[in-house]
Amino acid sequence: MSTATVDPNWPHVVIVGAGFGGLAVAQGLANAPVRVTVIDRNNYHLFVPLLYQVATAALSPADVAEPIRHVLGRYPNIRVVLGEVAQVDTDRREVALATGETQTYDRLVVATGSTSSYFGHDEWRPFAPACKSIEEARVIRSRVLGAFEEAERDGTADRQALMTFVIVGGGPTGVELAGSVAELARYALASDFCRIRPETAKIILVEGGPRILSAFPESLARYAERALGRLGVQVMTDTPVEAITAEGLRAGGHFIPARTVLWGAGVAPTGAARLLGIAPGPGGRVPVGLDLKVEGTDGVYSLGDVAACPDEDGKPLPGLAQVAQQQGQYLGKALRDELTRGRLAAPFRFHNRGNAAIIGRHAAIFDFGRYRMKGYPAWMLWAIVHVVLLVSFAQRIRVSLQWLWRYLTYRRGARIITTPFVRPPG
Repeated sequence: MSTATVDPNWPHVVIVGAGFGGLAVAQGLANAPVRVTVIDRNNYHLFVPLLYQVATAALSPADVAEPIRHVLGRYPNIRVVLGEVAQVDTDRREVALATGETQTYDRLVVATGSTSSYFGHDEWRPFAPACKSIEEARVIRSRVLGAFEEAERDGTADRQALMTFVIVGGGPTGVELAGSVAELARYALASDFCRIRPETAKIILVEGGPRILSAFPESLARYAERALGRLGVQVMTDTPVEAITAEGLRAGGHFIPARTVLWGAGVAPTGAARLLGIAPGPGGRVPVGLDLKVEGTDGVYSLGDVAACPDEDGKPLPGLAQVAQQQGQYLGKALRDELTRGRLAAPFRFHNRGNAAIIGRHAAIFDFGRYRMKGYPAWMLWAIVHVVLLVSFAQRIRVSLQWLWRYLTYRRGARIITTPFVRPPG
C-alpha cells in the first residue's frame, strides 16, 4: 500500500495516546483500509515499567523511549500528530487540539494513561517528585545524585539528612525505587567519593498499609521485605504520611529529616472523563463495557489505565501495562473487523500473564495466580519479559548490553546530573 492508495473516504479512527494500549490499537489497524490518526503530547512512546531505572541512573531516557513515527512510520494509512487534545465533541464526532486544529472521526479511542496522585495533597509534589515521565525521572536522578554531591561538600550535621532517602509507597513502584536507590548507593557509587561513604546512606520505604506489595500474596511480600532488608532498606509499614517539606517527612507521628523524598504511592487517571463530558467511573476512570466502548457515547472507546473495564467478576481491571496491551490488541482487531467486514467482536477477556516486581540483583517476585516464583528465576524471567516488551530491536540490544555491563561491573553508566541540584523551596 502506498500513500497514493490511502482513500480519504475510508473510515477514520482517531487514537489519543500512544502508550501500550494506543500503540497496540494503531498496529492492529496497520495496512487496513482505514485512516488512522494517532495524537500524543509527546513524540515518543515511553516504556513506563523501566522508567525508575532512568531515575536511578541505570538506563538513559533513550533506552526507554522510542519515537512514535519510527514505530508507525512504515504504515502509510497511519498519521502521527504531535499535540494535546483540548476538547472532544462526541455529538459532532470532532476532536479539537490545543493548537486549534480539529480532527473528525468515525471511531475515537481514548488511551491517555495515568498520572501521579498525591491523594489531595498536591502541595507535597515539589518536595516529593513522582516517576511517571522522563522529566520527572531526570529530576529524581538529579536530586539523588545531587544529594551525594552536596554531602561530599557539606561537612556539617546536614550531611546525615542529605544521605537519607525516603520513598513513599510500598507498591511495585516504591519497592523497585527503594531497591534501585540502595544498589546505586551501595555498589555503583561506593568508590566515587572521598569524604563520604555512599554505602552508609539510609534508605527508608514508608507504607501506610499493614504490609508492602498488597496486590501480591503475603508470602511474596514477606520475601520482598527480607530482600530489601538485605540491601539495607528500612521498611516502615502502618505509617501514613502526614506532611512533606523541604526538610523531610512526617509520618506516623515521627519526623524523618531527609533532603530527598520520592513519591511512589499512587496514580490517578488523566481527566479523560471530563474531556468526554461524562461522569467518571470507579477511581475517576472512564466507565467502559466489555467491548471497551465508553458508556453513553457512540463510537468512542477507552482502554488502559484511564478506563474502568470490568473483569469476569465485575471488578475494574488493574492499571497494568499487560492489561493495556491486551486491550489494544483486542480493540485493534475488533475495529478492523467492524469497519472492513462489518463483524462485531466477542467481549474482551483479560489473560493474566503474571504480576511482577524486582527488588534488586537476583531478587524479584512473580505472581501468576496459581503459581508463584521468587529469587533468581523470577529475576531472570523479569529481565527477559521486559526486554521482549520493548518496542524496537535497537532498544532491546541497548538495554540488554546495559544490564550485562551493570551485572558484571556493578557500575551504572547514566550517572549524569542534567538538572541543577536545587533544594525545593521550604
